[in-house]
Amino acid sequence: MERVICVLIGYVCGLFQTGFINGKLHHIDIRQYGSGNAGATNTLRTLGWKSGLVVFLGDGLKCILAVFIARLLYGKTCADWMPLLSMYAGAGAVLGHNYPFYLKFKGGKGIASTGGLILATNVWMAVIDMILFGVIVATTRYVSVGSLAVVTGFLIEVVVYGQMGGFHMARPYLYEMYAVTAFLMVLGFYRHRANIRRLLTGNENKLCLKKK
Repeated sequence: MERVICVLIGYVCGLFQTGFINGKLHHIDIRQYGSGNAGATNTLRTLGWKSGLVVFLGDGLKCILAVFIARLLYGKTCADWMPLLSMYAGAGAVLGHNYPFYLKFKGGKGIASTGGLILATNVWMAVIDMILFGVIVATTRYVSVGSLAVVTGFLIEVVVYGQMGGFHMARPYLYEMYAVTAFLMVLGFYRHRANIRRLLTGNENKLCLKKK
């Protein structure tokens, strides 16, 4: 039951669509522009770096909020497997971001939200993934490649850290945590399936900032 509650908490937090709201403040529906996603990257491309930064931070913070609430509820009673419950809360927030029911399940791709989960999981993981993302985007100018590298890197980091005993959980909980993280990676690739097709055909859009 705790798992379900944490996912629901996350989903509700993820329903706060920063990109959609920011777009409305600029008198547009962001989903009708660019890639059609209500996330940070499409906002960046459409409305400029200031709006992109606002959406990125908002999407990340709602995932951190979901983890915070989960820890507030279960931090004492479920201390021995709290990292797993935190991961469920974060996964729920990513699902809420990607599939908001009130927007006909048309949200973002979940990378900024996943970034918030990474930060809530471990600061050093967040630093590593931020550097990884920055280097890849700076050298290739493909945000999609950087995004896919982040979700892949997060899974690797969680497994390595878990095997080193960093999460202090029993093996069954640990393996379940790996499975949830793997789900987030697969979801990230699925949400970027159009980008992957364009990358394979050489038609993927490169990052070009608008000065707004």
